[in-house]
Amino acid sequence: MSARRLPVGVIGGVGPQATAYFLDMVVRLTQADRDQDHLDMVVLNHASIPDRTAFILGRSTEDPGPVMADDARRLAAFGVDFLVLPCNTAHHFTQEIEAAVAVPLVNIVDETVAEVRRRVPGVGAVGLLATSGTVRAGVYQRAIEAAGARTVLPDDEGQASLMRIIYEQVKAGRPVDLEEFRTLVERVRAQGAEAVVLGCTELSVVAADFDLLAQDRSLVDSLDVLARRTIERAGGTVRA
Repeated sequence: MSARRLPVGVIGGVGPQATAYFLDMVVRLTQADRDQDHLDMVVLNHASIPDRTAFILGRSTEDPGPVMADDARRLAAFGVDFLVLPCNTAHHFTQEIEAAVAVPLVNIVDETVAEVRRRVPGVGAVGLLATSGTVRAGVYQRAIEAAGARTVLPDDEGQASLMRIIYEQVKAGRPVDLEEFRTLVERVRAQGAEAVVLGCTELSVVAADFDLLAQDRSLVDSLDVLARRTIERAGGTVRA
């Protein structure tokens, strides 16, 4: 990195393990020969932010929007260049966050869908594996539709299985049922999905732990995409 830029602000803790994996990805993916070549980052690992999915689904009255907006203000006060939010469901609240500060937010949803279009030109159908909150919010469906494609979602049984993996396995720090996860991927592919978005950063943890991205280029991991765009926007170079 030639010139030192302002630090990147990370609204983290949503969830904590996904944030840790994001930071690790940024370090590992940055082309660097010395410490000073890496990005400066200010990380607010705010694990007690109210549950995003629970609020969106009406199961909680604790609104995470104002909390994340306040976190954005705290990071802006550090003088960060831009913000990143390594949580897909939390992007339901981006308008509130962006209204709170002048600092731009790199949108994980938009960047992930753009990556799908780069990998599969003219893509017609995109599989989406995400929390029920993200699905209900419709943030990916709108972005995918704007890209001229349709969204393929798991059926009700598959979505329940996916939520078990996210909440009862990854978030709970328990072993992941990899075969169950792979079955979910294959089911959306069987419905015509040409690419499958891992639209939950807990699923990014699964992909990293089992090295799934190296095995299957049609899997588009939102956290991996965000890490790469973060490095580029901060003036760094992504390791080849």
